[in-house]
Amino acid sequence: MVKQKISALQSKQVVKKGIRIPLPNQSVLLPVIMLALLVGVFFLGILWEKVQYVQKGTQGTTPVAVAQANPQAAQPTQPVPGQKVDVSAGHLPFKGKANAKVTIVAFEDFRCPFCKKTFDEVESQLIKEYVDTGKARFAYRHFQFLGPASVLAGNASECANEQSKFWDFHEYLYKNQPSESDTTLYTVDKMTEIAGRLGLNSTQFKSCLSSSKYQKNVDQDYQEGQKAGVSGTPTFYINGIQLVGAQPYAALKTVIDQELAK
Repeated sequence: MVKQKISALQSKQVVKKGIRIPLPNQSVLLPVIMLALLVGVFFLGILWEKVQYVQKGTQGTTPVAVAQANPQAAQPTQPVPGQKVDVSAGHLPFKGKANAKVTIVAFEDFRCPFCKKTFDEVESQLIKEYVDTGKARFAYRHFQFLGPASVLAGNASECANEQSKFWDFHEYLYKNQPSESDTTLYTVDKMTEIAGRLGLNSTQFKSCLSSSKYQKNVDQDYQEGQKAGVSGTPTFYINGIQLVGAQPYAALKTVIDQELAK
């Protein structure tokens, strides 16, 4: 009897505007429903991340929760407050003397607006007062997590470094950073054009960038940043002391002076 009812139900048709539409077989209907539910959960997750980003975006740091662009993403290790973290200056050339008493390591994303704010308002003062005087050295490390455009920008800076132009490229990217929603600058052709303006060999640069020759360097910095406790950009380590967000110059100066006094 049950089989007869199911068979009768499956044989029914719906008439809509003169078109006969057969009801789908149950064996087809169930997977469709499951797929629709999975898609709905996926988009709800994206909406939740966007809400978190808006809530955190005013705190002076671009949070990792927004991005998931780097396939190596994992939960960052949270350092104990006041405890120094063992963070190296990385592989890129640093500014200042190698034997300077204080090492300032900045984990940043070239597309991060708070990193640009730090570049515009803080970095030049640090360089003038502490780096140029031999008291500190300043190192940049990748934390390129704001999408494929950020990863490409990180790779481009590595290719510029191949031709001893890292800091020139670093300066250009921050001085000419577009709005966060505008990624038109971050293409192989645009980056190659910039490289040419800065006096690099364009052919060599384009070949380097097209092949993602230094992707391993970008990934390694990102992974080491997470191990150190980086959860957003910019994040600074002054002799291992963590400062998170677009800190005012006075905040960094206080920690640097304390380390110099030791």
